[in-house]
Amino acid sequence: MEARIHIIVGHYGSGKTEFAINYALGLRECYARVYLVDLDIVNPYFRTNDVKEKLEAMGLSVIASPYASSNVDVPSLPSDIHRVFADRDAAVVFDVGGDDDGAIALGRYKQFFDKEEPEMLFVMNVFRPMTATAEQIKDMVADIEATSRQKVTALVNSSNLAGLTTKEEVIKGQGITKEASRITGIPLRYTTVTKEVAETLPEENRESLFIIKRFMALNF
Repeated sequence: MEARIHIIVGHYGSGKTEFAINYALGLRECYARVYLVDLDIVNPYFRTNDVKEKLEAMGLSVIASPYASSNVDVPSLPSDIHRVFADRDAAVVFDVGGDDDGAIALGRYKQFFDKEEPEMLFVMNVFRPMTATAEQIKDMVADIEATSRQKVTALVNSSNLAGLTTKEEVIKGQGITKEASRITGIPLRYTTVTKEVAETLPEENRESLFIIKRFMALNF
């Protein structure tokens, strides 16, 4: 049975939140209700809550910290998060912070995750520190798994240089992330790319593309 809970993890600047939003919107084709839970709990740079009204108008239910989009810099988990586990007819996407605080927050819900065998997708950008090589990606996957107490089930290549991304960056990212898949044994599920860049890629580099629509400022 396909998982209804999807956990999106990745380091800052990976494009994780942009992917999480687009992924959640895609699940709307199969589920009447889709929750997008923002677990970036310590005032990060980009938050799903910043575009909450727009996303809810598109059919998502956004759950975020009460301190999201504020200047309050304290760890805080959304108070109504438990309803996503009770609503078994809905799909859930967790957008998890890229540092240890995010992974620790995820670990708090292990008892619920263990009942459902969620998918955990690791989003990486080879043009960011700490995920520039296959070995660094392998190490980060191991760190996230140890802290969150969940297993990464698939990799997502989100290699980009924001608005400067061209087909060359996408192809380079594909090469490094395919090697990361080989050495970790974790399948590479998607390569995220905008529609404009996707149209410039050679045919051999169009496998498993995930077309991203921009929602967050400064991403892609």
